[in-house]
Amino acid sequence: MTNPKYVKSYQEDDQLRKSFNELAALTFGINFERWYEKGYWTERFEPHSYVTDGKVIANVSVNKLELIINNRRKKGIQIGTVMTHPDYRNRGLSKQLMNKVMQEYETHIDVFYLYANNSVLDYYPKFGFQKVNEHVFSMSYQGANNNQQFIHLNGENDQDLAFIYDFAKKRQPNSTQFSTIHTDELLMFYSINVYPQSIVYLEEESVIVFYQIKGDTLHILDVISNKAINIYSILAKLANERIKKVVFEFTINNMLSTIKATPLKSRETLFVKMKNGIDFPKVFKHPSLSQA
Repeated sequence: MTNPKYVKSYQEDDQLRKSFNELAALTFGINFERWYEKGYWTERFEPHSYVTDGKVIANVSVNKLELIINNRRKKGIQIGTVMTHPDYRNRGLSKQLMNKVMQEYETHIDVFYLYANNSVLDYYPKFGFQKVNEHVFSMSYQGANNNQQFIHLNGENDQDLAFIYDFAKKRQPNSTQFSTIHTDELLMFYSINVYPQSIVYLEEESVIVFYQIKGDTLHILDVISNKAINIYSILAKLANERIKKVVFEFTINNMLSTIKATPLKSRETLFVKMKNGIDFPKVFKHPSLSQA
């Protein structure tokens, strides 16, 4: 193998972007092309890659954002799409890229974090990351016949996507205990690639809600609003008569007494590296739709 070339922020290079997408599809089964075509791949998403013979063979991506932690704003980097082509594994390429990323941003970033699957739980502590436990918020709720009092938005429709994006830019964080800021583009990735048919607009409440119903459980993936949200008003519109339980995929601000928090059991583990003096809340949930 010839010495690989280090490149970053190459999304305007058609050949390298195509190769990046091919490696992402091979590794994770995802593709960023439509997200790029619609203009949502901005400078906030920065791939750091090794390239040989015009092909991306290893990558560590940086997602630039801010976090609200215990009512304080912190600069953050969320690391994602850590991947190496099978032909080039076990050569230390990911380790070199991780070190490059950490060295580039460590002086002006408060928090680095990432999600790791259970096969690599021993890998990230080598870079100073520590495991942080999350909780899931849920409540019992008896739904009713709500006559579908909402407007469906379609993640395959350009006008709907533009509406979601503009709306999200003005959103108020759902929690002052723990929230993410500047993750509008990540939200659009989910709108296009993951939940295109799971988005509604509640005109009376002036909120966009991402949600799914699984059996008797209503999963609220995200609520986008420019004011404090009224959970009960939203549930009255979304929860049909089969619903017995509601699960929230983010931290609820001013948690209601009816909502309980239980340790999250997941196939992915949150790892965090942060500056001294910063502590995550003891009970929180990172918003699912801003997870890279």
